[in-house]
Amino acid sequence: MNGKYYESDYEEALIDLLIQQGWEYTHGGSIARNNKEVLLVDDLSEYLQQRYTDLNASDIEEIINRLRHVSGQTHFELLHNTFYLVRDGFRYTRNQDGKIFDIEFVDFEQQNKNNVYRCVNQFEVGYGLKDDVRIPDVLLFVNGIPLCIFELKNPADANATIADAYDQIHIRYKRDIPHLLRYCPLSCISDATVNNTKLGTTYTPYNHYYAWKKVNNEDEAAKRGIDQVKTIVAGVYEPNRFLEILRDYVYFPDKKYEKEEEIVCRYPQFFATRMLRESVLKAHTANSRKGGTYFGATGCGKTYTMMFLARQLSLRCKELGSPTVVMIVDRDDLQTQAGKLFLRSEEFLSLGAAKIIADREELKRELSIRESGGFFICTIQKFCEQIGELNTRKNIICFSDEAHRTQVRLNTQLKIKDQKEKNEIIEVEGLGAFITKPYAEHLRTAFPNATFVGFSGTPIDETIQVFGEVVDSYTMQQAVEDEITVPLKYIPRIANVTLDSEKVKQIDAYYKQCADEGATAEDIEVSKKAMSAMEVILGDEDRLERLAKDIIEHYTKACENKADVVQKA
Repeated sequence: MNGKYYESDYEEALIDLLIQQGWEYTHGGSIARNNKEVLLVDDLSEYLQQRYTDLNASDIEEIINRLRHVSGQTHFELLHNTFYLVRDGFRYTRNQDGKIFDIEFVDFEQQNKNNVYRCVNQFEVGYGLKDDVRIPDVLLFVNGIPLCIFELKNPADANATIADAYDQIHIRYKRDIPHLLRYCPLSCISDATVNNTKLGTTYTPYNHYYAWKKVNNEDEAAKRGIDQVKTIVAGVYEPNRFLEILRDYVYFPDKKYEKEEEIVCRYPQFFATRMLRESVLKAHTANSRKGGTYFGATGCGKTYTMMFLARQLSLRCKELGSPTVVMIVDRDDLQTQAGKLFLRSEEFLSLGAAKIIADREELKRELSIRESGGFFICTIQKFCEQIGELNTRKNIICFSDEAHRTQVRLNTQLKIKDQKEKNEIIEVEGLGAFITKPYAEHLRTAFPNATFVGFSGTPIDETIQVFGEVVDSYTMQQAVEDEITVPLKYIPRIANVTLDSEKVKQIDAYYKQCADEGATAEDIEVSKKAMSAMEVILGDEDRLERLAKDIIEHYTKACENKADVVQKA
């Protein structure tokens, strides 16, 4: 031994870990094949023959050709269409006798009985007219179909980075051997150093590859580089887990949208989805209506967690009988990421139509013409225009995005507003404070038998009262450690403010009126705290001018690049 460590050593170590998880190992040089053929035809033929014993050799050849000759005008379209065929299968009709077979290229139900799991290294892939080759480090095949590509770099070589591994896949392989990558929805880049073993897709931007730091949700996140390698192998590439991720956690937008986007879940999304699914089923069975609360800090990917959960509830929960999902959002959220994402995801959701609802009557009509399915997005404000029941079905699941904003305060509450609204009960001129009915009450009246799930980044007690206990959470500290966001540092700054004595007297008189008309002491205290922190007091012009000068001075001294000024939410 000369003490040197080579990339091939790391390659062998990774293969050993894969073998421990149940993958069969084959060296690419030992496979007899034309190097432009990227399927392991023997494995695929064996699987089809064992799974469908009535198929003959001609049938098998025709089925394999169906996979080889998927159509698509672009590489992305080829990948998209091939993935759907591998995941969902197709109906094959034999010409000779008209016999029908529902062909599945992967057995997702009896995963260990029929499937062939094989890891291969040094697999030469030919391209071009001069018989050039590319040799990916490690490929994972299920039933002879390459479904994940690994590109590794030597941990001992400071000049070999995972950025180079990324470029190898996304630039050189995509250019030279697209006939391999059209089958590969997943990819992994690694140099075995801290936070540098990352999962992505062949259409994931470099900065959206992420480490997978847990095998099970209750585990402590892996911190050392080699531990993170072991964790991703056991947490993603254990064969049953690998198929679970392939089936329900790899996302493409609907084919009618031209955006070239492919997303695979991150580990917090995967575990949160699993736990929320079980919580919803438990609530549905117990008639508690409280499906649970998920708290996710900035960067947790909450919107995709909602989408993964909706697919799970649609396809993997027979007890719900293909539910209808109603997503409740703030008024401003309809045109943001959440609304747009769900509207272009009907194929993935498998719930039928996805639609933004204009008003209560439209929602009532949509719910009345179906007993199952459908994904509807509406604002919480729609439920405050009127009161009353919309639908009594039990298989309605309500997702509340930013639950702390959309459904808080089980009792009547005091709110701060600049303008009057329809549900106003009392108001004092110029103050903009009034008592309203709680949103949660409107929702529970509208859907008396539905199950409610809350998604929030702001933990408050009222959210838990409405939706149930916290099922899972992803903290800001976790997001920082996972390199999804940057740490926040708080430096207190003082900007004194002097109150107008007449305004204070007016406020006190208003709250006395509220108490006389039935508001509770608790509600009045909540509103006082809110008003003391809002523009009624803090909008003083002198104070704002001092703040602006302080921001400019601090920015000039401390900031080198782009800076954002963020106001109170």
